[in-house]
Amino acid sequence: MNLWSQYANWNNCQIITNNSNMERTTYRIPTHPGDVVKEELEERGISQKEFASRTGISYTMLNEILNSKRPITSEIALVIEAALGIKPELLINMQSRNNMVQARMKPAIESNLAHIRKVCASWLL
Repeated sequence: MNLWSQYANWNNCQIITNNSNMERTTYRIPTHPGDVVKEELEERGISQKEFASRTGISYTMLNEILNSKRPITSEIALVIEAALGIKPELLINMQSRNNMVQARMKPAIESNLAHIRKVCASWLL
């Protein structure tokens, strides 16, 4: 089993609790796909500079992805697949889950969703 495939079932233990509107919602922040790529590069002994140089990804962009500061796009996921064999669907699904939890944690969005649930509740009956 490759290192990156272990992440498909790996549970990240970072927990965020949102206590807005007297409701308690707990979210586990999913693993950022950059963590998977970073660990794969380390396991193979590939430096970030070498990987950036061979793939045409800017070093700055790669570093931000590997440090969870920038999302992985579909295009970058395809480049990573070509270079390392990591399925792009895995990376994009991980990014999507990460994005969803990050969005739900924003108080303005949570407040807006609570309002929408109230005014649209009759449609759900």
